[in-house]
Amino acid sequence: MTAVLKAKPGFWAIAFAFLVAMAFSTVPTPLYPLYMARDGFSTFTVTVVFAVYAAGVVVSLLLAGHVSDRIGRKRILVPALALELVAALLFLSSTSLPVLLTARFLTGLGVGMITATATAYLQELHTLHRPGASRQRFEVVSTAANSGGLGLGTLVAGFLAQFVEAPLRTPYAIFVLLLSVSLLAVVRTPETVPPQAGTYRWRPQRIGMHGDRVTYLAAAAGAFASFAVFGVFTSLAPGFVAGTLHHPSRLLAGAVVFAVFGSAAVAQTLTGRLGATARTRLGLLAQTGGILVPGRRHAHGEPDGVPDRRGGRGCGRRCAVQGGARIGGGECGTRATRRGAGGPVPDRLPRPRCAGDRPRSGHPRAARGRGDDVVRGRADPAAGGGRPAVANGQSR
Repeated sequence: MTAVLKAKPGFWAIAFAFLVAMAFSTVPTPLYPLYMARDGFSTFTVTVVFAVYAAGVVVSLLLAGHVSDRIGRKRILVPALALELVAALLFLSSTSLPVLLTARFLTGLGVGMITATATAYLQELHTLHRPGASRQRFEVVSTAANSGGLGLGTLVAGFLAQFVEAPLRTPYAIFVLLLSVSLLAVVRTPETVPPQAGTYRWRPQRIGMHGDRVTYLAAAAGAFASFAVFGVFTSLAPGFVAGTLHHPSRLLAGAVVFAVFGSAAVAQTLTGRLGATARTRLGLLAQTGGILVPGRRHAHGEPDGVPDRRGGRGCGRRCAVQGGARIGGGECGTRATRRGAGGPVPDRLPRPRCAGDRPRSGHPRAARGRGDDVVRGRADPAAGGGRPAVANGQSR
């Protein structure tokens, strides 16, 4: 009777922990342009950082995703949340590339352990609290915690980075607190897997093909394409929005990725009554449209830029940066000049100014072809001694 009474709060405790864990995994997404501006990371480097996270997820799913069926749900969830807590502390400690890679890999390990375990845990707690009831509550809550959590993390991180101090510290500090609360909530939740008799011999998860080979391969290809699209948005979309489209708002970057994962959660909920084949076809069709629409829009513009807010052409890829930050895969630099690992993080990422832009009132005309690091009548602290700002690494 006691376990039944604890099943209801335990269900929501696991849902909360699941949501927080998934949200934490996407916290760095809207912050990537800031890392690029601070330490000069290229788009390829950001992609590698994201790929390390994906590798951690795959390794964890193969090695630990099935273990909770034998040793218990809590024995997997507690160390998984602990891994994410360590990753959050690493993000707080440094912004160097080795630390980012380590933190993202630990996050991937934690997410791989949590995804399958928390879903099964929620189903068992739901059944324990409501025997014989419909699975609808479990399905909606697990979907919201999984896909919805992935989107919520980007939105929260973008909001905090936009409106609070220390944008590369504050979001992680908030999630250190949330992960600590989640860890305590899981510890106090009743276990749903009874102890197994005998000695458990661990083996990696086996990958096998079930049913018709063609159907199986088609489903696998569709799943691969779906997660590949998610990967593109979570790793490159913020830099594309900030650099190529000249919208440097961190909140907007988070909102763009939130729209992707949020719509996924809504679609899963609304199409739950459709058959597997119908959902697969509808999902692939929607993803194809989502990829083609912005691609077609960009292809019909000028090859070296996109229209800026004044009707002219933006920098695109023709404006090479020497001494400025590169944001979004080779676009123009901004005032967020690279000043080493210990340099200041800009409060905002302004729209790049390119050769041929009209000078603003009160500023001398910028030299053509020198991006944003031209002399504008103010001293550059990085140049030393209060000397005028430099252009392309050469003093005036």
